[in-house]
Amino acid sequence: MPVQENSKRTISDVAYDENNIFAKILRKEAPCFAVYEDEMTLAFMDVMPQTQGHTLVIPKFPAENIFDLDPEYAAAMAKTVKKIAPAVKAAFDAPGILIAQLNGAAAGQTVFHIHTHIIPRSEGIDLKLHAREMADFDELKQHAERIKRALG
Repeated sequence: MPVQENSKRTISDVAYDENNIFAKILRKEAPCFAVYEDEMTLAFMDVMPQTQGHTLVIPKFPAENIFDLDPEYAAAMAKTVKKIAPAVKAAFDAPGILIAQLNGAAAGQTVFHIHTHIIPRSEGIDLKLHAREMADFDELKQHAERIKRALG
């Protein structure tokens, strides 16, 4: 399904950037390692993961942040996070899961299409810095397959 049209302005009165990488992924103009997709959301591996299994969930709605997101898509994104998080936890045998959603550059957002991070956490394993180092694509493909198997 294509990204929904949105003629709204963002809270900062700056138009949504249709050329951000997540918009390109939704239009199939850029590759991703998908783990789940439905009518309103897409979940895929973060190419600059903070830990193994770092997964992203995005809505198929052109919103920069939570302030711009249609409430139905916000609910759909939360439902997908709820579905994917246990699969990530199981696939990576993680005792904990960090769920994060950043809004604006000051909060650490680096891609300006709203997204939620699902990050497996284990005691004693530090998080890598956010958006710094590209992962091996073969490894990401394997991680996506592990999560898909955990989803059943």
